[in-house]
Amino acid sequence: MARLKESYLKNTVPAMTREFGYTNRMAVPKVSKISVNIGLGEATGNSKLMDGAVNELSVIAGQRPVINKARKSIAAFKLREGMAIGCSVTLRGDRMYEFLDRLVSVTLPRVRDFRGVSSKSFDGRGNYTLGIKDQLIFPEIDYNKVEKTKGMNICITTTAKTDAEGLALLKHLGMPFRAQ
Repeated sequence: MARLKESYLKNTVPAMTREFGYTNRMAVPKVSKISVNIGLGEATGNSKLMDGAVNELSVIAGQRPVINKARKSIAAFKLREGMAIGCSVTLRGDRMYEFLDRLVSVTLPRVRDFRGVSSKSFDGRGNYTLGIKDQLIFPEIDYNKVEKTKGMNICITTTAKTDAEGLALLKHLGMPFRAQ
């Protein structure tokens, strides 16, 4: 079992039950999935960028990503329908907990001048989205093999009903939130 999942069951569930007064263990919010997405608009001009993004995302996530294609043509962006413009991966189960554990304990502290992530990035239903400007903060990425730095969006979907519950859940799981 993943280290973070074990911590969730042993520490987070009892703490959240006390904090919010849940009567049932199953009512305690949990992380249901994590989606990692790289959008590459520049891939319209250089299709080799897409291969690098797919390889890097598969190394980071430990799972092969899906290539996202353009739904419609936009002449101003030199974009045709069916062109590859991004890649994404959805993590569930143990892989999700492993990724979240690495993100919280290893990757985020490697960001230069890191003071914590914003607590304002919740969507109103307890889900959290985090934008990363540079994939080089992940220790799995080899600096010498990177052609171009790419940003990514990480969306953590929870079963929490409110932002307060989602914030408490992620704080208990070790997410380093900035002091407001």
